[in-house]
Amino acid sequence: MSEKFTKSMARNIFYGGSMFFILLFLVLTVGTVRALPERDHRENITAQVILGKKVWEDNNCIGCHTLLGEGAYFAPELGNVYERRGGADGGKDFIIEWIRGMPTEIEGRRQMPNFNLSEAELDGIAEFLKWTGEINTSGWPPNIEG
Repeated sequence: MSEKFTKSMARNIFYGGSMFFILLFLVLTVGTVRALPERDHRENITAQVILGKKVWEDNNCIGCHTLLGEGAYFAPELGNVYERRGGADGGKDFIIEWIRGMPTEIEGRRQMPNFNLSEAELDGIAEFLKWTGEINTSGWPPNIEG
């Protein structure tokens, strides 16, 4: 091989590398587009889930909590809280009672404020967190406590 790096060599490396990464991008895009319908569960959205999402946004829950890894890291991840706290055997009741019982007034501990939510809003936020927990996240978050 010659010691000299020519313009044509540089051009070939540029075009070859560009084509490689364009093809890689297209293959990954097609794979994602094919996988998304299997992971979709929009048909499970109910009026309670919609109300819960509205409560979540109106009270800026994402300002303290993370949901599927997005949000603030002041308070626990809530993407899997329904399953983590009992699932069908009481996960919804736990969420409702936890929100209703805040703040606990324990000294030196971070506290969630009491938002004085109605029964319908409490049920909605619990349904929203249950619905969020049913999203196929391919194993995210990587540990049970988020």
